[in-house]
Amino acid sequence: MLGVFSGSIVSAPDELIAAGSRTPSPKITATALVNRFVETNSSAVSVQVGDYVQLAYTHHNESPLRPRSFAVKDEIFCLFEGALDNLGSLRQQYGLAKSANEVILVIEAYKALRDRAPYPPNHVVGHLSGNFAFIVFDKSTSTLFVASDQFGKVPLYWGITADGYVAFADDAELLKGACGKSLASFPQGCFFSTTVGGLRSYENPKNKITAIPATDEEIWGATFKVEGPAVLAARQ
Repeated sequence: MLGVFSGSIVSAPDELIAAGSRTPSPKITATALVNRFVETNSSAVSVQVGDYVQLAYTHHNESPLRPRSFAVKDEIFCLFEGALDNLGSLRQQYGLAKSANEVILVIEAYKALRDRAPYPPNHVVGHLSGNFAFIVFDKSTSTLFVASDQFGKVPLYWGITADGYVAFADDAELLKGACGKSLASFPQGCFFSTTVGGLRSYENPKNKITAIPATDEEIWGATFKVEGPAVLAARQ
């Protein structure tokens, strides 16, 4: 799955911008990235959302344990990869039919978070149990919400294209060819929200997330890590 978002939707992480400037490497534009995805994946589907967002996905070469799905409801677009272990109980919690799958569940969870839930985003994502990564874009509010499970079982990466778009994908090689060293693995157990203003850990929401610059030999420009109590204590 692939999602690319212009600077009018999301500000590119400073750490990835710095990584790309420190070790320049070839990049391509967001449109060229989407075209490459579609051309190299059979049965790929791409969707243009307004002027500044492009989404794409394919069932080609997907894992039977981590199927990909896409849905749109009430101008909320969602790409989902993986499976939720507690889907049944979550259907009941959100009042959904037994036929509702993971991607519909995530859309409803996002709507509850946006409209009426008394919980912060980390509680909503923290209630999802299983292996997953998802990208939600709310066209009505121009909001982006991205998350990865706590074990990182479903790969997710992000980077910056030649024209400054922020791209998210489950294929590291795809983004490496498009974003150069402005590339990182999306940290497990975290979510990125333009509403809360960036990257957060939903397991440890009070813990700081730091980006460690990578060496020139690594394909990553930086590695994002959630600091634990031991790390914080050592720095005091």
